[in-house]
Amino acid sequence: MSSSLVRTHTLPPAWRYAVIGALASLPLAVVVNWFPYSEGDFAGGIMIFGAFIAGLIAPTRSAEPDAAGFRTGVLAGAVGILAPIAAAAGTAIENAVLAWPTTAEMVFFVGASAVILCLAPVFGLVCGRVGGWTAKRVATRWTADAS
Repeated sequence: MSSSLVRTHTLPPAWRYAVIGALASLPLAVVVNWFPYSEGDFAGGIMIFGAFIAGLIAPTRSAEPDAAGFRTGVLAGAVGILAPIAAAAGTAIENAVLAWPTTAEMVFFVGASAVILCLAPVFGLVCGRVGGWTAKRVATRWTADAS
């Protein structure tokens, strides 16, 4: 097979750092959930810690920390919407009962999903920007100390 026929599909850098940040934040989300009186979940951990980590990584690799944080927030919003659906499906399979939601419950779920999909990227953007700022501050201190 010639090399011209082989196509490699890679993620753009902002998405790559968003995925790395999201995966790296999962252990942190578990640890935070162990704290007393903590009701954290994976979507919140990805939105805060994952976006911060993506923002830390992005400027060191010549990418925008805002973009990486925003995309991490999008991933967190998707996890925040899909987690209750997966939990409901697991409960339905476990109990062998299929209960269809009422119209009011569906309207509430759609509205809450829209709010989550609008707010999670904004929080991700802010946390990514903080991560980028932190990375730049640390990098400038290292270069200032080296001179």
